[in-house]
Amino acid sequence: MNKWLVAGALLLLLAASLLWLFRAEALLAVLAYRSAGEQVAANRAIEWQDGPAPAQVPGGVPPPNIIFIVLDDFGINDLSAFGGGVADGRVGTPSIDRLAHEGASFSQAYAGSATCAPSRAMLMTGRYPTRTGFEFTPMPPGMGRALSVITGTGNNGLPPVLYNAEAAEDLPAFEDMGLPEDEITVAEMLQDAGYYTAHIGKWHLGRGPGSHPNDQGFDDSLLMASGLYLPESHPDAVNARLDFDPVDRFLWARMRHANSFNGSEWFSPAGYLTDYWTDEAVRLIERNRDRPFFLYLAHWGTHSPLQATRADYEAVGDIQPHRLRVYAAMVRALDRSVGRILDSLEAQGLDEKTLVVLTSDNGAPGYIGLSDLNAPYRGWKLTLYEGGLRVPLFMRWPGTIPPGQQVAQPAAHIDVMPSLVAAAGAELPADRVIDGRNLIPLARGESDASPHEAIFWHSDYYQAVRAGDWKLQRSERPAFSRLFNLADDATERRDVSASYPEVEAQLHALLDAHLADRRPPLYPSTLQGPAAVDKTLAERFLAGDTWVYWPN
Repeated sequence: MNKWLVAGALLLLLAASLLWLFRAEALLAVLAYRSAGEQVAANRAIEWQDGPAPAQVPGGVPPPNIIFIVLDDFGINDLSAFGGGVADGRVGTPSIDRLAHEGASFSQAYAGSATCAPSRAMLMTGRYPTRTGFEFTPMPPGMGRALSVITGTGNNGLPPVLYNAEAAEDLPAFEDMGLPEDEITVAEMLQDAGYYTAHIGKWHLGRGPGSHPNDQGFDDSLLMASGLYLPESHPDAVNARLDFDPVDRFLWARMRHANSFNGSEWFSPAGYLTDYWTDEAVRLIERNRDRPFFLYLAHWGTHSPLQATRADYEAVGDIQPHRLRVYAAMVRALDRSVGRILDSLEAQGLDEKTLVVLTSDNGAPGYIGLSDLNAPYRGWKLTLYEGGLRVPLFMRWPGTIPPGQQVAQPAAHIDVMPSLVAAAGAELPADRVIDGRNLIPLARGESDASPHEAIFWHSDYYQAVRAGDWKLQRSERPAFSRLFNLADDATERRDVSASYPEVEAQLHALLDAHLADRRPPLYPSTLQGPAAVDKTLAERFLAGDTWVYWPN
């Protein structure tokens, strides 16, 4: 009798599992169906503004052109400049390395957040989320619910995704979850200073009235409307689907190969996104070589879904597993893009007239199942460990920034906006607090003063602060407080809070003070996603492994 009861219970459990799995696949099918209904027109030519004919500048030298390149989900160990390189150094980044060798390299540069949109808001404004309210990453329609359903079928041993359906009902439309119109961006400041301002690529700071790039200071915007690098069935596309990754499953179901220009209808890009956006960036540089311009080139690479061109896939050689080879090919395309930008500046005689700055929005994610992308640091995107926060920050300006400058002082994304404004000779707004500091004196070797007494991060209840070489992380889910001495333990392996309770108390007080007048989030968090600290999602999570929840 007991055997029959056990067998029946197992059958019921199996049936429930199959029903849940069917529910997940049905939801993805609905998302794919809705996405297919979004029309994407044929490719169209981009009409960038033309600069004026060469003219004498009375009384002095014109301000520099500024090109700001942001990579997406790029691991610090993907750079050969720092001794790394994808696949144990088999795929280097010689063009990106040029920025470090020919300019200034910040060896302790930090992302504004461990996820993309809040980092981008800080890059644009120089202000913490405590002031702007832009604390969480807006998600496309259906993503939160889809992730919670998919992970309900299994999440490699991690806790499930927690979805707040009630909070989701109160959200504005995805397009309207943007940076408030009353924030002042670096593009607006440079536009007021006489620059032609252009954006190419990812934005993720809103597309509705007031938050669209054209409303935030950009004269022209070639916007990533959706995130396939190529149509999945394109003959030149090499795809790597990740069945273990719920984010990847959602993206393949929902995304299209589409751009828009200055708010136009969606249309098909003329090729692989990284290369196409670079083509347009080079055209823009050529057409505006005779006036100061600000180009914000926000690449989608190496964000999933993992897609490469067949030519890059073949060029990187026989790297295993397949997803790592595709990732390596994507890095190769990004490096080629930077090289083409630098070659264009040289061809146009603009080398010494142009400041080029490059960073990434956060560290590489563990959910794509590739180890060592953030080595030697612990953690991934969606964690406040160094692996989620350490990013490249390079500044190249021949004749102004000496080559080979090494800057050891900690710097952060909030510092980029004040630095670009200072380079342009423009003025920061006087009616608000700017949290960032001008890094140009450090880049030029004119100062060795640390720009900050402390650097802060927070995403709801998960928070961190670095002051000097001390770093504190704290959270409510799971509840912990961990203190690290980065001078002795840059990989955050040893929690020393028990040995230094007075330091831990001081850093708690710093965080409390930073958050005391915090502006409420503009949009609520609807999703809490678990992230393993020391494993990728392709590995089985076991009891005793370290993990955190990340709100949105």
